[in-house]
Amino acid sequence: MRRRRLAPLLAVSVTATLAPALATSTATAAPAATPSTASSSAAKGGLERYVKQKPRWKRCEADSPAEFQCATIKVPLDYRAPQGKRIDLAISRIKSTAPGKRHGVLFSNPGGPGGPGLYMPLEMREGLPESAQRKYDLIGFDPRGVGRSSPVSCDLEPEEELWLRPYKEATFDKDVAWAREVANKCKEKAGKTLAHITTRNTARDMDLLRAILGEKKISYLGYSYGTYLGAVYTQLFPRRADRFVLDSAVDPARAWRGMIQWWAEGAEPAFDRWTEWAAERSEKYGLGDTPKKVDRTFWDLVAQADEKPIDVEGQPVTGDDIRSGMRGAFFSPQYATEAFVELKKAAAGEPASAKKAAALTGSERTGTADAAADAAEVPADNMTASFWAVVCGDNSAPWSRDPESYRRDAIQDKGRYPLFGDFASSIKPCAFWTKSLEPATKVKNKVGSLVVQNEWDSQTPLPSAQALHADLKGSKMVTVLGGEGHGVYPSGNACTDGTVTRYLLTGKLPAKDVTCKATADSNAEARKNQKQDVLPGSPLPERAPDRF
Repeated sequence: MRRRRLAPLLAVSVTATLAPALATSTATAAPAATPSTASSSAAKGGLERYVKQKPRWKRCEADSPAEFQCATIKVPLDYRAPQGKRIDLAISRIKSTAPGKRHGVLFSNPGGPGGPGLYMPLEMREGLPESAQRKYDLIGFDPRGVGRSSPVSCDLEPEEELWLRPYKEATFDKDVAWAREVANKCKEKAGKTLAHITTRNTARDMDLLRAILGEKKISYLGYSYGTYLGAVYTQLFPRRADRFVLDSAVDPARAWRGMIQWWAEGAEPAFDRWTEWAAERSEKYGLGDTPKKVDRTFWDLVAQADEKPIDVEGQPVTGDDIRSGMRGAFFSPQYATEAFVELKKAAAGEPASAKKAAALTGSERTGTADAAADAAEVPADNMTASFWAVVCGDNSAPWSRDPESYRRDAIQDKGRYPLFGDFASSIKPCAFWTKSLEPATKVKNKVGSLVVQNEWDSQTPLPSAQALHADLKGSKMVTVLGGEGHGVYPSGNACTDGTVTRYLLTGKLPAKDVTCKATADSNAEARKNQKQDVLPGSPLPERAPDRF
């Protein structure tokens, strides 16, 4: 299944007494199966006018399948004040192919933060087996602030959206000024709205949509950032969660700075694996016949590019570009080796394939943000603005307000994780963001769910998924040994696909955790999904940020 956006990235302060009340009031907004009884139950929470909405479903686009329907509903900007400002939530569906055998609704999220999900039903229909399509109405939505759901903007210039900046003493003050300027522009342009673009509020939107659809519970398929959104939903609304599949998982305790730092920590074992792989194939690739020699070949080329950028068909590649680009590539050793060999050719003045070196030059990237902004109503910087709103506003792991602490961390982490540590730990706009409106969501519950994870995932490394599995006491986990790429289901692997599909069809989790082995075909599918703009995780800093 080709997913439009799984993001890496991928993870709120009313008073402590008010936050549980919010979850309760929203949860009781619509406990019953029908909108009519849901409406009466919602009165105490002030959400009755929302629950009474009847979506006006219509064909999404003239050239889209007739069964793919879209609508727009209203949700409160601030769930503490539901009588206040309302915003749009764009929703979509493909109804069950066998209404008589229908089990319920299957919500979905492709990742982010900032990834639009309106077209997920089409993506799911392409990949889900027919048996699952008979079981569910497939439900998609653009999360609040994203795409067609009252999109937010910070009026950022393209260069202001470049956010993965390696630490350098000479440029750090400029990077601090950039981070402060992004935060200030966001506050000036949309501060009153951005404060409410959080994962907790998106989870509340999901529950309100559940009520509007007249459902007692929802099932859910979430990728990357979508795993955190799903986990937060189970925390706020445990009795509303039916069958939850969380694919390529975020560690809730490390959302969000810690998840960005996972990219640096996870890259080091992937780099070591790559040097071993390339050394074993030294006769073919010529990078060195021992891991140590391959290591030296890599860092020598980085040093050369630091002195003078390498030209690859007109695209200059610096040492920082190599470190940043190869970070994600190393999780697929063959892909990394082929890209690096082409770059090495270019450095020697030999003809090189820009297509094979795309991990480093970015030549294959067409710009998902640009595609998302094709609709005139979506601001060009919408994905970036909504990304920072969640990453800075969720407050799961508070961001330091001291710029010097980022300098210290970046210097330390470049030493510990030389490939990417300074990129991950240097200054971000969150250092200057407005204080969050709610406390962090502590995920710790016994709701049944299925966590699915590749062993070699550049965006959400294996320990991240293991941490979510530990937090969700009622969950079981599927681990794909040797699995490469971000996003597992479906991949053509009978072990993983069969386990997930059985759970979606029966609601029965495996008796114990499942270990599958990757196949050549399933890894090939993962690498296909990992191409830029299908999955976030762009190896070079781009106008739109990498996402979970």
